[in-house]
Amino acid sequence: MNEVEDSGPIVVIGPPGSGKSTVGRLLAAHLGVDFHDADADIEREQGRTISDIFATDGEPAFRAIEEETVARGLREYTGVYALGGGAVLSQRTRARLEGHRVVFLNVGMAEGVRRTGLSSSRPLLAGVNPRATYRALLEARLPVYRSVATVEVGTDSRTPEEVVAELAAILQGRGAPQ
Repeated sequence: MNEVEDSGPIVVIGPPGSGKSTVGRLLAAHLGVDFHDADADIEREQGRTISDIFATDGEPAFRAIEEETVARGLREYTGVYALGGGAVLSQRTRARLEGHRVVFLNVGMAEGVRRTGLSSSRPLLAGVNPRATYRALLEARLPVYRSVATVEVGTDSRTPEEVVAELAAILQGRGAPQ
């Protein structure tokens, strides 16, 4: 096992469109460790999409499933573990993140909206005014993301590879690349 695997997963958090899955997968490859995605785990275990869970069972039921999935992932996984954008809304999840390396991928509203395309596959962005919804989501969650993060990296106007290079340098104790 390498140093990353010995200390539990590096947890990647952030709003929709921040690049959690893309950056997480690339970071894991760069570090030579496994990648896991909480949303993919939920969909596999439930046998349906997150949008379907939201539509059929509602957000509270989804959040309960998510909380248990994340708890299990934090116990069982090593490598890099990407959480869904709203996972940190759970106080229990925030408490479980204590002691973990938590990377917050920050994205601005304009870039986040561009990246998500206000996709209907993202249940919290569906509705009459998805841009206003995204703005409200960012405003409400930013302090929560920052409260649990041990590292924050901006992703606006940067490629996933550039973000990974910065994260790898920080996580391996070399600081941000010049």
